[in-house]
Amino acid sequence: MGRHSNVLAPLAPVTPVRAAVSRPRSRGRIPLFCFGFLAAIGIMLVNVVDPYSGATASPYFQIAPRFQAHEAQSVVVASGYEHTVTRETYTVTDPPPPPPPPVVVEEEPAASVFRVPPSVVPDPGSAQEYAHGAVMARGWGEDEFSCLVALWSKESGWRVNAGNESSGAYGIPQALPGSKMATAGPDWETNAGTQIEWGLGYITGRYGSPCGAWAHSEAEGWY
Repeated sequence: MGRHSNVLAPLAPVTPVRAAVSRPRSRGRIPLFCFGFLAAIGIMLVNVVDPYSGATASPYFQIAPRFQAHEAQSVVVASGYEHTVTRETYTVTDPPPPPPPPVVVEEEPAASVFRVPPSVVPDPGSAQEYAHGAVMARGWGEDEFSCLVALWSKESGWRVNAGNESSGAYGIPQALPGSKMATAGPDWETNAGTQIEWGLGYITGRYGSPCGAWAHSEAEGWY
């Protein structure tokens, strides 16, 4: 055969054609995030809420024990011991009886300090005459006698049986009580001389002289 003048050009590479495959579209990120958040919340609530809260209301619900019961252990003590029990004793006594009520003793009314003077006729003149001699015998002068006259004239009027109903004073010097004058003589109730001697002794011991007693009587109303 004859020579072909036409040279075949090299063929271009053929690109294989892949079959079109439809892929599923991926889910959005927002729904996936929400699902994960809700799942986490659910897990937390399961751990917080008591899983037995609904079951414990049933009378037949029982929680299984964590530990297995074992037989109790016993210990044998070789030596024995004694325990002594003592009981305290006591005595019951009756309360003391109540004290008896106080006895009320009615006191008799006190007797009046005033006593009825004896039946005697006073003689102020003779009483003053006796007192003048007694004053001079003690070494006092007429001035002291004048004070004595003024003092006993105020107290008793120089009456041997003068008595004070309110105080019980008696006699010319108005001794209180009148029985004090018994130290000068037993006839102190009727004898003016006995009363004067006692009165001058009282004045000497307390005021020093009749004028001292008269000054006190003028100032205080008593001597």
